Amino acid sequence: MTAALFRPRPGAGKAARHLLICLLLAFLLYPLAVLLLASFSEGGVIGSPGGLILENYRAGWQGDGGASFATYFVNSALISLASIVGVLLSCSVAAYAFARIEFPGRRILFALMIGTLLLPAQVTVVPQYIMFNTLGMVDTYWPLTLTHYFAVDAFYTFLMVQFIRGISPSLDEAARIDGCGHIGIFFRVIMPLSMPALATTAAFCFVHSWNDFLGPLLYLNDPGSFTVPLGLRQFMDATGNSNTGGLLAMSVLSLVPLIAFFAVAQRLITEGISTTGLK
Repeated sequence: MTAALFRPRPGAGKAARHLLICLLLAFLLYPLAVLLLASFSEGGVIGSPGGLILENYRAGWQGDGGASFATYFVNSALISLASIVGVLLSCSVAAYAFARIEFPGRRILFALMIGTLLLPAQVTVVPQYIMFNTLGMVDTYWPLTLTHYFAVDAFYTFLMVQFIRGISPSLDEAARIDGCGHIGIFFRVIMPLSMPALATTAAFCFVHSWNDFLGPLLYLNDPGSFTVPLGLRQFMDATGNSNTGGLLAMSVLSLVPLIAFFAVAQRLITEGISTTGLK
């Protein structure tokens, strides 16, 4: 009888795990909850006498640097979309070559590509700026998008190489018997089966491009071409004064596209992360 009292009840372990998950979720969502509540508070201060207001969103949307925040959203969306297209096109082609085509020096080139991951991005800032300034591309979106069309993003290429290697080569052989060359195999076999990896790559690229602050700060001078991170920076000036309410309100809105993207492509992203390199 005594042993039965101390015997774990069925489902007790499952309930404990659920409770732990809920506590971790609350811990992770706490900063977002504070940000959201502060964005509706007067001056961005929680518990202010004004109560919950929408003035921060109205004032923040008008902008504080010569352009409305709608302009910043459009600019960031254009840069992110162009970057995603470039990454998916160039990195998928490079990944197919490394994973499926035998050519002299393939292993050495692949190792060199992986080695570029160890190179700090700050090392290439000055040479890239000199190059784009010489080409007359400063204060345009070309420096922020053009490089993505040359498969310079080693991480995305590596991710797709690992996924393509998990696809059975027998499918390539069957397509080759049907008369397909490398182009046909790439577009008719590899790409349709690589949708999870493509979605994962697109998600990472979108987050990086949307949140990029250093690139637009270096290359963009016209406030009308600023992106969301630079738009948020406009709420602060050199004297330390800032429109905290507008800053917090627009910070909340800047998270909406990221959350929406992950919500739409959640299944493919999860599948791509869980299967890449494990097949």
